Amino acid sequence: MSLNTSSLAQETVRYIRPAKEVMRLGHLGSSHPTRLSFLRVLLRRLASSDWQIDRPVWNVNAKGVGHCVYRAKSTERTYSLVAFAHDLPADMRSDRVIATAWDATFTLFDGDPTAKDIARLADNVPFQEAGRISPKELTLARANRSVRLFEHVVTALSQGRQPDLAEIAAVGYLMRTTAVYGSGKFGASDRADIAQRPELAAPFQVEMLTVWLIRAFTVDIVEHIAAARGGRSAVKLDRDIRRTLGVGNSTGLGMAPFIVRHPVLLNNWMMAREEALARVRAQLTAQSQAVSGLKAALEATIANAAVWRSEHPVQIRKLHDLRRDLALLSNTLDTWDWNGEHPWDALWMWGAQTLTLEGQEALLSLMLEPHGALIDDLADQMGADEAASFRINGAMPVAELRRILESDYAWALKIDFTTPENVARFWYVSEEKLEPRLGERATEEGATLEQPLCIARLISELYATVRNFDGAATVAALMLAHPEHRYVVRRAQITKHHPYAEVQDNLIASDMLPIDLLRCKLAFFGASQFDPRSDRWVRINLFADAPFPDEIDAVGAA
Repeated sequence: MSLNTSSLAQETVRYIRPAKEVMRLGHLGSSHPTRLSFLRVLLRRLASSDWQIDRPVWNVNAKGVGHCVYRAKSTERTYSLVAFAHDLPADMRSDRVIATAWDATFTLFDGDPTAKDIARLADNVPFQEAGRISPKELTLARANRSVRLFEHVVTALSQGRQPDLAEIAAVGYLMRTTAVYGSGKFGASDRADIAQRPELAAPFQVEMLTVWLIRAFTVDIVEHIAAARGGRSAVKLDRDIRRTLGVGNSTGLGMAPFIVRHPVLLNNWMMAREEALARVRAQLTAQSQAVSGLKAALEATIANAAVWRSEHPVQIRKLHDLRRDLALLSNTLDTWDWNGEHPWDALWMWGAQTLTLEGQEALLSLMLEPHGALIDDLADQMGADEAASFRINGAMPVAELRRILESDYAWALKIDFTTPENVARFWYVSEEKLEPRLGERATEEGATLEQPLCIARLISELYATVRNFDGAATVAALMLAHPEHRYVVRRAQITKHHPYAEVQDNLIASDMLPIDLLRCKLAFFGASQFDPRSDRWVRINLFADAPFPDEIDAVGAA
């Protein structure tokens, strides 16, 4: 038998991986989605409670232009995706954030929208940043068609046949979002106003619900256009083919600073994942059902890796490592001894010694997959009241602050910031779109507007100040003498109680890859098919192989 929950609380500590190992960009940039990823948390809640999904409004013409409403309704709450479908000229279709028109635009409305609400939204949502929404709206989003696949599927269905499976596998989605905004942007509801709702307590639940309902819209509009074009000859998309489709997403540098700016939230995400792995490793024995679940998850991961494509050299190398490691893991499991003590820990230790970082992080995901009853409760601990950690402890002795820097930030103090390669970049916010950007310090202007995202350098500067400061003095006295260090003092005090709060690498180094930051966050979302298009932006797939609204009760979402 496995350990019970109370025993696990005492046993798991020694199985927790240290932050100095997992908070490096190499590990973060090899992250894989897990059953604790936010879209999986959403689907489990929808499948296990009384939520009903329907489409009460469909006002779309034969060309696929108009609006519709998708509704997720429980006994207490209703959330409605209001979607606007547009006739977008080909020369206006762009995935860039500076685009001004899209194939479809969306908002998640808090409740049931009236005709007056929809009219107001029609005057604003299609214009995105140029429009304005209200606190009744929880998200603002837009998407473009994957033109080749979209047209291929429409043509096939209109002619009474199913689309080519190779074409489906090569793209994986009918539309890709270029932005899904929430948390108060452009007038939407603030996160604090809805965070206490049980169904939204986990991070990014309104964003995940938005994308999941958009996925339903992408199939519905393809079938609608096909039916209008083909008449009685048209057919609907085969359910098995439909299930493989997700929603694509193009994500750039705008997302990268998030995990740096939210240290407590990052800590809680990582802590939940690491606690989950520790619970699995701490089990004395392996149950046969869990072993079967592991093997089934491995088969699915191998199949996903086989169709996962990228042209980026870094990702090509990682895919090579992943496929090799998965094959090695499959062969190893054929003869694995599950009868010894702590067989899950033994498997993990084998992987840590044998597999690449890509393979190790995949193994973590696989080991969590069959242990829902053991770990799913950790999803409730992944949110954060960040305001509670904002206050600086002015009474702390400077000597204690110095000790925090020397222990928790030893990695940062080892970096020599007098060398050009260690200060090669700077983060700033673009004037045009108010989006984060990364500049080259030696060749680009704007370093005077640098954002405080290189925590390592700020820590180094703080340490240079406190090293010879009176250790008996208080942090309040230090702040009076050196107010420029207020921001990073707060960071250091947060880290004292949140060991996974910092990315333990130099974020302005010449060899730093922003896509490592992106992949870390996107894996927590639940993204698959991570495909960098450069070192600064990626394409991904969300909700591929997940149930659709009409399947959520029957299929479930374990």
